[in-house]
Amino acid sequence: MDFTFTEEQQAAAEAARAVFAGVAPDGVPSPSLVPGAVADDFDRALWTRLADADLLSLLLDPSYGGSGLDAIALCLVLRESARVLARVPLLESSAAAVTVQTYGSEEARTDLLTRVGRGEVVLSVAAHGRTGHDPAELAVTAQRDADGAWVLDGVQTAVPWAYNADYIVVPATAVAGDAGLTEAQHTAMSPVGTDNVLLALVPRVHEGVVLAEQISTAGERLAELRLDSARIAARDVIDADGAWEGFRELLTTGTCALALGLGEGVLTMTGEYTGKREQFGHPIASFQAVAVQAADRYIDLRAMEATLWQAAWRISSGATGALPSSGDVAVAKIWASEGVRRVVQTAQHLHGGFGADVDYPLHRYHAWAKYLELSLGPAAAHEESLGDLLAAHPLG
Repeated sequence: MDFTFTEEQQAAAEAARAVFAGVAPDGVPSPSLVPGAVADDFDRALWTRLADADLLSLLLDPSYGGSGLDAIALCLVLRESARVLARVPLLESSAAAVTVQTYGSEEARTDLLTRVGRGEVVLSVAAHGRTGHDPAELAVTAQRDADGAWVLDGVQTAVPWAYNADYIVVPATAVAGDAGLTEAQHTAMSPVGTDNVLLALVPRVHEGVVLAEQISTAGERLAELRLDSARIAARDVIDADGAWEGFRELLTTGTCALALGLGEGVLTMTGEYTGKREQFGHPIASFQAVAVQAADRYIDLRAMEATLWQAAWRISSGATGALPSSGDVAVAKIWASEGVRRVVQTAQHLHGGFGADVDYPLHRYHAWAKYLELSLGPAAAHEESLGDLLAAHPLG
């Protein structure tokens, strides 16, 4: 395995660093000081700069104005975005777009992808289920009607950027029912994949679609998405085998990249603070107790990095292994969830009371870290998934 990044991947990371260089983590009100959301919209000016730098179309084919890069390049860019807490739906929109490109209909690809790459259309994702602890694909059901469209019913919680996205990609389980077809007719009209899970491109403004405001730990505006007989045209529904699994793995791996970037930003901030803060006439960074804690968190970050690139490489290359790629993704998310939590907790401890000062950005990183730790499942959920994989694929 080659652990070096390609020139194209490095160029994407350099472009990201240039775009994010001017982003201030305290650019919006603190979640500790406002009762609701910190802002009504994401950073549209930054979104435009990302589009101008061709960073919104990294994974898209050149025929759609993209660079044709892979998940590794996306993770490099996400890593840079999290260092400065960039308030943009980069992960959600990029992952949704490449999924449409890989599995979607020709009509959907033609209509959406070029505009997504230019930043004109924003995609988000409903992937947290009804409660955040149940499988997202079971939270919504889809039935085929007599005209061939899909009728969606159910609830998804904690949908990021839902109020600002043009479309939300919603996983749903295809079922036969009373939408005008028998089970035999349903199967004959639209045989779905063996996993029976669809991905529907649901417009934000659409009959049968209702959003209820929720607020994340980071103060961002989320939404509970309620679908009540929302009718989605067949061209906007993906029913290919493996589409949901691949989409979920990319989202989870991207979340690990965000956690890594955030953790690295926090450790850098902590190193700068402890190098300047003095007690008994010496910088506290020179004290063994401080140095050991910082070293432990550095080890966490390196483990987060190694497992992230392993997962990104598996889903980018399609390489086989003793376990499916979902095993590598689970390991990466376990380390990301546990590691980012330990990093911010140690940072708060080493900063003392200063870490809780709302005029200092550390409390923002702590709030974002908690969201990333739980997003798409905490460590315990992925440990359970990994255990199931090991039981199904005995090693040795």
